Amino acid sequence: MFTSQTSSFQDSIDVEERDDFDSEEISGFPQKVQLNCYYTIYLYHGTSLTLIDSSLPLEAEPELRTYISRRLSKGALLGGMGNIATVELSVPEQAVGCYCCLVEQERSPEQPDADGNGYVICFMGGSEKGLNLYRLELDKYVQGLHSSLQTPENLESELRPYLSQWYEESVMHICRVVQLLQNQISFLLHAALSQTHVEVINSDERTKADVSRFIKAAGLQGLSQQDTTAASLCKAMSEETRSDLLLDCSTSPPTLSNAVSNRFCDDWIQAFLNAAERCNPFLLRQILENFKLKAIQDMNSLKRFVRQAEMSHYALFRCYQFLQGCGNGDVLLQNARAEHSDLPESCRIIAVLEEFLREQQPSAQA
Repeated sequence: MFTSQTSSFQDSIDVEERDDFDSEEISGFPQKVQLNCYYTIYLYHGTSLTLIDSSLPLEAEPELRTYISRRLSKGALLGGMGNIATVELSVPEQAVGCYCCLVEQERSPEQPDADGNGYVICFMGGSEKGLNLYRLELDKYVQGLHSSLQTPENLESELRPYLSQWYEESVMHICRVVQLLQNQISFLLHAALSQTHVEVINSDERTKADVSRFIKAAGLQGLSQQDTTAASLCKAMSEETRSDLLLDCSTSPPTLSNAVSNRFCDDWIQAFLNAAERCNPFLLRQILENFKLKAIQDMNSLKRFVRQAEMSHYALFRCYQFLQGCGNGDVLLQNARAEHSDLPESCRIIAVLEEFLREQQPSAQA
């Protein structure tokens, strides 16, 4: 049992050995060098595209326009929904990932049935697979353009600076957080899994936003089989009066107070540091997704063991062995307790397991 579990966990961490993000499109870049990134924005009217601004080489922009026109003619771009694909352009990379989003203009009372008017925003860089990992961030970044698009004459002062920062703001935040915390990243991972509130002090707004987005990206919201788990867990955590994790950025590296980690989170530290050292945000995001997936798999295993333990003392012992072996028992039991709050027999078993773990494996605290 534990051999296969260890093997599965190692497979989760060893993403570099088997993932496309270590291919020639990324791994060949030396450390501390950012990928070439481009943006383009078009005015879309009827069936025509008019260039507003672009950072692409002159010869590449018409190629992109042809591609976008073809996508629009096929109805492949829907308003407000980003579309990601690989495009071949006259840029050094030749083939790059391209995120495209159609932002439709608000219809005026004078023309309520007007159709086909708006803007097409394109972000290019990295690979299609890499950009897909940041789709939600890219969608949100495009939404931040709405106010500026109402006054496109502010191209120099608002639109161009905003568009030129898409990669730094939508893709690099996870990398910045790992580089900021280094070996202390496990405490943030644990806070994300356990729904512990994180307060950042003595820092700029960008760092606060980066940490907040990292917590959201590393959390289990939306991945649990039951949508009520996150809400139940938040309620359970508030009842426990758990202390907030305090991150003080007045020192380098930051000082953490009330920091808690466990063996599961500690085991992922090196994978995150290796990817951050190479400034590979796509690999970092894939590692983060694997981290969450492994936590969810263990959570589902625990739920199965708890159901079995209701009928067998041996199953209860196996459940205890599993919690010891996975290294994430404190977080898994918190989630299980929240999810089984209306099942008295399951709650009794979880309470017994919590007592066992408190006696044998106290959480590491800083």
